[in-house]
Amino acid sequence: MAKNYAVEEVIPSAKRLINSLRDIGYDFPTAVAELVDNSIEADATEVSIKVEFDGENSWVMIADNGKGMSAEKLKEAMRYGSASIYNEKSLGKFGLGLKTASFSQSKHWLVATKSDFPDNDIISFKWDLDHVNRTDRWEILPIKKNSLDAVIKDYLQNKTGTVVFWQRIDRILEYENPNTERARKKLITMCRDLEEHLAMVFHRFLMGEVPGKKMRLFLNENEILPWDPYARNEKATKELDVIRIPLEHGGVHGEAVIEPYILPPSKAFSTYQAHSKAAGPKKWNQQQGFYIYRNDRMIQSGGWCRIRTYDEHTKLARFALNFSSKIDGAFKIDVSKMYVSLPPQIRKDIEDKTQSMVTRAREIYDNDEKTIPVIPSLDTFASPVVPSRKPNNPSVLPEIKKEIEEKIQPMVAQEKEIYDNDEKTFPVISSLDTKLDNPSVLPPQIKKEFEEKIQPMVEQVKEIYDNDEKTFPDISSLNTKPGNPSVPVTTQKISEIKIFPAVPSQIPASDTNNVTIVKASRPVIIHEEMRAVTEKRWTLDEILDELKKSAEPAEIHVLERVFSRLREQIQKT
Repeated sequence: MAKNYAVEEVIPSAKRLINSLRDIGYDFPTAVAELVDNSIEADATEVSIKVEFDGENSWVMIADNGKGMSAEKLKEAMRYGSASIYNEKSLGKFGLGLKTASFSQSKHWLVATKSDFPDNDIISFKWDLDHVNRTDRWEILPIKKNSLDAVIKDYLQNKTGTVVFWQRIDRILEYENPNTERARKKLITMCRDLEEHLAMVFHRFLMGEVPGKKMRLFLNENEILPWDPYARNEKATKELDVIRIPLEHGGVHGEAVIEPYILPPSKAFSTYQAHSKAAGPKKWNQQQGFYIYRNDRMIQSGGWCRIRTYDEHTKLARFALNFSSKIDGAFKIDVSKMYVSLPPQIRKDIEDKTQSMVTRAREIYDNDEKTIPVIPSLDTFASPVVPSRKPNNPSVLPEIKKEIEEKIQPMVAQEKEIYDNDEKTFPVISSLDTKLDNPSVLPPQIKKEFEEKIQPMVEQVKEIYDNDEKTFPDISSLNTKPGNPSVPVTTQKISEIKIFPAVPSQIPASDTNNVTIVKASRPVIIHEEMRAVTEKRWTLDEILDELKKSAEPAEIHVLERVFSRLREQIQKT
């Protein structure tokens, strides 16, 4: 005979659980992407993201022109583990994304929505972590329309849609004092990362490849353009036959659909810019492998899922692997939609059926490498003797001068012709020598490439030279005033460089001894006095050759152009 037992509801601690779930695995780009998923589910055709830096009052807004929600649906959406119904095409899964993503980045966040229901007015509720910590209760706070920020009311004034508004963004700024220039610069960098991530993750929606889901994304009113991992607009890209692998999991039948692509080698791209863009956010080596999509939304961008390892020779191989949400369990997708694993029952099939294509990609890369001239490094010469030279006539090592002229100059000429024909702008590195009160700006497409590719290599060489107590040319000496003439580049020792805001009162007194301060409307670079040294002197060409050792073939062109500009500047001084 069955016994009747009294049951009691056990409600978890709101304070403990919400604070624990803040560390579920989101970073800034993936948290924003989670909310874009919700906008797509709401049939939005435009999503506008705004990031405002105002110290501790900084905020982030994700707004869409979707169908909005009623009050009851909004409250359900803000409940942990919401009872929303997901279909086979849905991007949602656990009923946690809005809450976990928002709390992962902020302490206070609200949702305001407006639908075409009869009341047709803005409805808003707020989660406040400080309130939760005080009360230990699962309570959301209603927000009156007249208490909303003007930016929220303006967006929903004449249309339906939903706005998610993050405040107290402690996980984004991560500084004890967020009212600093350092915090502002960090937020700018994070916005750049966010743009790259959204352009990649939602590229199928942005390109109109998902039926009925064409959309546009804006970040601070600038439209985000899609990044196609497969460079399908390049004539030399090879699109191979689709592979279909049946899969059964938990009684549900589905399939993994693999679309193989082999990207062109560097010299087969239409332009250098196209090759650089195809490298992707993580660059060529890290972007090879599988791009895994769940209902056309990218979950994984590159990597071989432990089937094989990263290899320079296979970096042209990229595979789009698609699956439906009905077989989520087989791929073990996580809450943050950042991690996925290949089902064990089809791993061998995937490896076997993609192997021939990886081999073909390797052959294309290897054949292309054979046609690229290689400049021997300094290691091939025994103790090279660097002759003395005049400052206005920087020399090269005589052993490789002829080879540079024969092999590099034609490549530079070819690049120049491409640039001229396309009316593209060449990065004028001499802009570093302009006056502080009228600085020139590198074109955005070149500036980012310079920062990501050239500057890290320069810093690497600087570190090597500093460790060996060798002399590194301080190109910033070209920016000195006429009253403080430059010392020849080969007789300078790199000095410590400190950056301060252009407000004299903010410069520590201890740092103002023996320095030259130049007033400007932007942060001022303060240089210590240069000191002549007697250590071994290095030519620009020696530095260039050292950089080439760790550079990829396509990067050699950029290095040559940069150093050519530096030579011209040195000769002028």
